[in-house]
Amino acid sequence: MAVKRSRQEEIVRELAHEIVGGRRPEGSLLPSDAELMARFGVSRTVLRETLKTLAAKGLIQPKTRVGTRVVERSNWNLFDPDMLRWHLDCGIGLELLSHLSDVRLALEPVAASLAAQRRGKTDVIALDAIVDRMAAPDASPEVFAAADLDFHLTIARLSGNPFFYKASALIEVALAATFAITTPVNNPEAKAASCAAHRRIVTAIAAGDGEAAAAAIVETIRSGAARVAAVARR
Repeated sequence: MAVKRSRQEEIVRELAHEIVGGRRPEGSLLPSDAELMARFGVSRTVLRETLKTLAAKGLIQPKTRVGTRVVERSNWNLFDPDMLRWHLDCGIGLELLSHLSDVRLALEPVAASLAAQRRGKTDVIALDAIVDRMAAPDASPEVFAAADLDFHLTIARLSGNPFFYKASALIEVALAATFAITTPVNNPEAKAASCAAHRRIVTAIAAGDGEAAAAAIVETIRSGAARVAAVARR
């Protein structure tokens, strides 16, 4: 059952879409508080909390006696998962997904290598079970995507480095966006290849081979990026 958004969340999303989508250019001023309150039918308190949220994400900057100005894109907080989703909602996320893949390639191979050094027997069993969920003949695209995410988050946790796990929000957004665009589940060969690649990661981690684990996870990231690029070309 979908969670119903609060009115404040709806307004945050609507204004964010206007800014990210370019309808409110960088450097422009938002309408006055009175205009926004009238437009959305909310109190000053709700509006202020809405604007605080957008400011915290680097989209706007309120100034006394000047108004609330849209901040330059170079100052936006792209590490914020909501910001990434808003880009994708506005249909300008394919290039951002490519950049996200670059970030994943910088982080996840190191996390996999550390996981190979620090894993326990039960950890390997857990990773194997996750790949089993992905490989199940009746796995729907949703089940496959959830298991894939669980797999990569588990490796981030097994790295033992809290910074890698904190970066998991980026992994989550990247995977969710990738599967929203294209999934290997509907192609038996692509699904088998994806599961085999994930199984190679498990095998390398079980053997304590950090180099092989890193190479195998690079393969999975590049495979997803290639599927997205193929969709973009079409």
